[in-house]
Amino acid sequence: MSERTSRETPALSWRVLGLLNLFRLLAPVVLLLAFTFGGDPRLVGATHPDLFRATCLAYLIAGIGLIAVLKSRSSATLWHEALPATIDIVALNLLVFASGGAESGLGIMLFVPVAGLSVLAGPRGATIAASCGVLGLLIQQFAAWVEGGASPLGFAQAGYYGAVLFLAAAGGSFMARQLRETEEVVRQRDIDVANLAELSEYIVRHLRESIVVVDAEDRIRLINDSAQNLLGQSARPGALLGEVAPRLLYHIERWRHGGGVQPPAATFIAADGSREYEVSVAALGRASPGPVIAFLADTTQIAERVQQTKLAALGRLSASIAHEIRNPVGAMSHAGQLLAEAVEVGAEEKRLIEIITVNADRVSAIIANVLQLSRRESTRPERLWLGDWLGEFVDEFADTLQLPEGRLSVVTGGDDIEVRMDPTHLRQITWNLCENAVRHSAEMPGQPPVELRIDRLAGSGRPFLEVADRGSGIPESAAERIFEPFFTGRRGGTGLGLFIARELAQCNGSLLVYEPRLGGGSVFRVVFADPLRWEGRPDG
Repeated sequence: MSERTSRETPALSWRVLGLLNLFRLLAPVVLLLAFTFGGDPRLVGATHPDLFRATCLAYLIAGIGLIAVLKSRSSATLWHEALPATIDIVALNLLVFASGGAESGLGIMLFVPVAGLSVLAGPRGATIAASCGVLGLLIQQFAAWVEGGASPLGFAQAGYYGAVLFLAAAGGSFMARQLRETEEVVRQRDIDVANLAELSEYIVRHLRESIVVVDAEDRIRLINDSAQNLLGQSARPGALLGEVAPRLLYHIERWRHGGGVQPPAATFIAADGSREYEVSVAALGRASPGPVIAFLADTTQIAERVQQTKLAALGRLSASIAHEIRNPVGAMSHAGQLLAEAVEVGAEEKRLIEIITVNADRVSAIIANVLQLSRRESTRPERLWLGDWLGEFVDEFADTLQLPEGRLSVVTGGDDIEVRMDPTHLRQITWNLCENAVRHSAEMPGQPPVELRIDRLAGSGRPFLEVADRGSGIPESAAERIFEPFFTGRRGGTGLGLFIARELAQCNGSLLVYEPRLGGGSVFRVVFADPLRWEGRPDG
């Protein structure tokens, strides 16, 4: 086989060489069995039994020796064709001669090596092999006739075998050309498919949108880099989604059981605790249950962009509120106070005056909160030792609300933690969270303590402050709305406390999130800005 042919179709060439060697191993074994157990007169090897037996053994040993050459899979050269082909032609002609000439019928066995060479060496090589085979048949037939043990009709039989060998050489060359073309097409398609798969994986892995593909057994099959950053480094192909992100798996199961209808919008917290994301699910294929693709949208960056527009609108609104609403509300409140001081006012009138005064105060509080929120740009961040700051805050909060000892519990994670934040904003956020926690936990028997905890997130190392209570908790249906403006779960509330707290946290590069507490209650966590991003920022 030429080196050019070998490089074009290496796989086909080695397969054909392997099949030819299998023929060298099986043919002598079968002939020896026929020679040994064929009875008398023998079907093969009757003329020269010793030569037949020796040739079969030598042919078998040659086939065994060529196994090592084929297993090495070294570069196929002419040596891999010429030597085996010579062995085949010589051995088979000797077997024909030992069996009495072409009339024995063994000459047809030359068809196999000639057909194989037509695939390996092309038309020229196959024609040379067929010519050598025919020449060998004529020589052995002439030798058998000279010995007197062969009929002259054997020459005609040898000519018939020669015609078959030349037809095999021609037909095999045509089939080999078709096989090579087919294999080249298949090889090119394999390359195209591999390139498309690599391109698809590259596109998916470098998409800005986070993507996770989950199979029917809830295992991650494909995940890009941005999704892995959200779910954590343990989220790798092959991992169980329930072990990596159980809430995400629950969301997907709700989607499956809902017949493909997207569940209500839910906010998920990233593995590092510093970002939030939302999920939308789509099916891959029509199997049920089948693989799905989940799109994870990082809402933190979107919220930051929206916030700029929101602040601009609030700034314009606050100017109108101060003049158009605050002054009339103040006048109503003052009038109500004057009416309450009148002697002739009865009980019913006093109740109506109280309603006016309470709601006027509520509107004034809403106006003050909105005005304060519109001035959020006046942030003055400072570096604070969180442990020292929290100790002072707890003392002030407990004294102001006259809380008994032990009502607030402080848990620290070891070393003191430094954060960068506006102390006024941090105090307002923590005061709001602690006030809500004390109010809700007071409704429970025994008034369990409110726990304040500071530590670092395991995934990102970012510092955090948690306020946890043992109250009745927040219903799941309301958990996604607690940070919306004017949403409140209690009578008389303005619905701006948590909204302003989150806005102030975002203003300082922090994140305020809510989680239900195991065993009942609520956990509000302030995740502070990444300390690695402080460099180059002014502190005031």
